[in-house]
Amino acid sequence: MFDTLSDRLASTFKNLRGKGRLSEADIDATAREIRIALLEADVALPVVRAFIKEVKTRALGVEVSKALNPAQQIIKIVNEELVGILGGETRRLRFAKQPPTVIMLAGLQGAGKTTLAGKLGSWLKSQGHAPVLVACDLQRPNAVNQLAVVAERAGVAVYAPQPGNGVGDPVQVAKDSIEFARTKQHDVVIVDTAGRLGIDAEMMQQAADIRAAVNPDEVLFVVDAMIGQDAVNTAEAFRDGVGFDGVVLSKLDGDARGGAALSIAHVTGRQIMFASNGEKLDDFDAFHPDRMASRILGMGDMLTLIEKAEQTFSQQEAEKMASKLASSKGKDFTLDDFLAQMEQVRKMGSISKLLGMLPGMAQMKDQIDNLDERDVDRTAAIIKSMTPGERQDPTIINGSRRARIARGSGVDVSAVKNLVERFFEARKMMSRMAQGGGMPGMPGIPGMGGGPGRQKKKQKQAKGRQRSGNPMKRKADEEAARQRAADAGSQPGGAFGLPGAGQDASPFELPKEFRDMLPPDDNKS
Repeated sequence: MFDTLSDRLASTFKNLRGKGRLSEADIDATAREIRIALLEADVALPVVRAFIKEVKTRALGVEVSKALNPAQQIIKIVNEELVGILGGETRRLRFAKQPPTVIMLAGLQGAGKTTLAGKLGSWLKSQGHAPVLVACDLQRPNAVNQLAVVAERAGVAVYAPQPGNGVGDPVQVAKDSIEFARTKQHDVVIVDTAGRLGIDAEMMQQAADIRAAVNPDEVLFVVDAMIGQDAVNTAEAFRDGVGFDGVVLSKLDGDARGGAALSIAHVTGRQIMFASNGEKLDDFDAFHPDRMASRILGMGDMLTLIEKAEQTFSQQEAEKMASKLASSKGKDFTLDDFLAQMEQVRKMGSISKLLGMLPGMAQMKDQIDNLDERDVDRTAAIIKSMTPGERQDPTIINGSRRARIARGSGVDVSAVKNLVERFFEARKMMSRMAQGGGMPGMPGIPGMGGGPGRQKKKQKQAKGRQRSGNPMKRKADEEAARQRAADAGSQPGGAFGLPGAGQDASPFELPKEFRDMLPPDDNKS
């Protein structure tokens, strides 16, 4: 969603690099480019004005003029101001002191409230809660059925006493759900309310009545991140008509310009709490302003990537794989292990999304976008078409075995051959990293074994002293070497050319001016 904005900001900052000092004209030009980038991203005009004013004020101040690298300081200021307009610190859910905690969802029809109710329920379940989804959208056709299906997929309970499709009282359903939650030991109630295609008095009144009936601990306004400027207008109308405590952005994976995300928190004064960025139930997480700002500026999001890895990979499995790679040059690491690792990575989500979280990957955006996720499935099919013996020892895979595996997995023979070759190369690289050898083709890391530089040094030492091709010069070099060896044998010295510890120091004599400064007893030396 923020690709266009990220590209524009990256080109703006690129023009600043290499400048040892920034003039006021440079800062004005940079501010103008940032303003254009934000307006093109559909950010609300009041937000753009406030943002540019803060950036210019700080950029013209002491922190840039006295900085060693003014360009980096400008990027730091823009990053901090982006975090500010996105809401500052991460806002967490407030839970009731006495369960159940009631969370009410409000928003326009089509914003994704029902799907988001399932995602929020699944997320809360992973946090150790026992949520129940309440069907209070009794207007939209099949809304109740949709919520029941979503709840089943999420593995959470649903409370839907009315059939919907225009039948039933949503306020009474909301009231009854609290007692149902207490009876069935559900500690969180998520109320899905009805929306409209636009703001109208009937929808606002129904939402206000449900709020009064259940007295929710949190009212979350669900907004479609793709509708641009209208998202801000709708949010202001809901804030004034019903009131809400936090914002949830849905469809954040769309190709719209993303101005709503950068505007809504600043304009409404309510923070973005959650973001939904895909169709799957686990494409949902808490919204972190600092991480989102980092992504917009192309600096990646390593914290989210690490959190996803920690949720997917167990410490015990990670240690087991590391020990396999570190032992006997990684030969214990088999295709079964490779397949298990690959499936674990797939559980973390889309490969392209994971790569996009790595710092610097913004420069490879086109390659990441063209990445075919089905390649992982093809690789898994090839490995699963092998016998247990072939997975344990891929060296036994000959021509006839490759042909059989190719037929079983529905790929060409060359694909099987390429996979085996890539596996050996990957195993060699991972084994080297596990043993502290550094990345192939890169200099060795201090204290982590050898890299190519260290290997070259060892090869140079192994060759010994080179002999000259000139016989006269070679003879002179050999004589000099013999003389040095003889001198070293007769007068062994310490590290600095002085006599070694425990040896006779009589050949060493102080100059007269230093001897005169010593006490009389020491003048003999």
